[in-house]
Amino acid sequence: MRIAILGAGAWGTALAVHAAKRHAVLLWARDAALVASLRTERRNERYLPGVALDPGIGFTDDLGEACRWLDVAGSLAVVATPVAGLRGTLRALDVALPDAPAGVVWLCKGIEAATGRLAHEVAADELHRHAAGVLSGPSFAQEVAAGLPVALTVASSSSALQAAAVDAFHHGPARIYRSDDVVGVELGGALKNVMAIAAGICDGLALGQNARAALITRGLAESVRLGTAMGARAETFMGLTGLGDLVLTCTGDLSRNRQVGLALAAGESLAAIVARLGHVAEGVPCAQAAETLARQHGVDMPIVSAVNAVLAGRQGARDAVLALLSREPRNEHDRAP
Repeated sequence: MRIAILGAGAWGTALAVHAAKRHAVLLWARDAALVASLRTERRNERYLPGVALDPGIGFTDDLGEACRWLDVAGSLAVVATPVAGLRGTLRALDVALPDAPAGVVWLCKGIEAATGRLAHEVAADELHRHAAGVLSGPSFAQEVAAGLPVALTVASSSSALQAAAVDAFHHGPARIYRSDDVVGVELGGALKNVMAIAAGICDGLALGQNARAALITRGLAESVRLGTAMGARAETFMGLTGLGDLVLTCTGDLSRNRQVGLALAAGESLAAIVARLGHVAEGVPCAQAAETLARQHGVDMPIVSAVNAVLAGRQGARDAVLALLSREPRNEHDRAP
């Protein structure tokens, strides 16, 4: 099977390392200098340091070349760009990708900031000739590249594309589950990034493990409220792409979004935090988009609103936590705001 991974950040590179153990892999990056370094050094020190890249992985900075390479029945295109780069990449694929591939899956977890659209809605706008879906779940790139166990979910309305993704990645230490709840899988992946910023703030303020557990639980409740309002199934949020990814990102020190929250609690400016990270923390642009979606669907999401207030500089981290604690009591499982 041929797999082209489009985007050589940490996660795209890690997935290439995993997939190359069984399949032919071509890794595309827009940056020609990065591609030249990947070819000569066989490492991606910028985004995934210390990981040797399989000799069988090919590299290119020519998207057309990557698309032509996929002109084999059953091949798979994997978009590993951030949400901000998804629309442009899918638009280019719609023109250049041959008919042979089983379809296109994306890895990004977020909401398009300018439009408030989820990734599958962006795909509906831009991708017209191929089946499409999302691969998501609790996964740190460093651990996947190291060959540690991971479980992910591929969500698509196409059973053929689900099967292709399973064929591509269900081997060795990776287990791939299937779902047709694309909205639920995408929202779980997007909202957990915002909740991880909140968890980082909570831990940065030394509020304790009780507070972190409460935050994760109530963050899950917020995600379910928005998800079901948008047509997702509640049980999706109890699975890998909901609860699983939420727990990992809120508690794992490899989480960039959690690192944002820790730094905000320490008084660091958002601009300085983002510059220092050197990687995209999707929860930052996602917070405003999520709050807008919640308002459009009449859903109460106080944690999302608090994170957005801190990111926008309208409220300090400690004041935002105090405001959450001062909310009126309510029944735990109320569906109404």
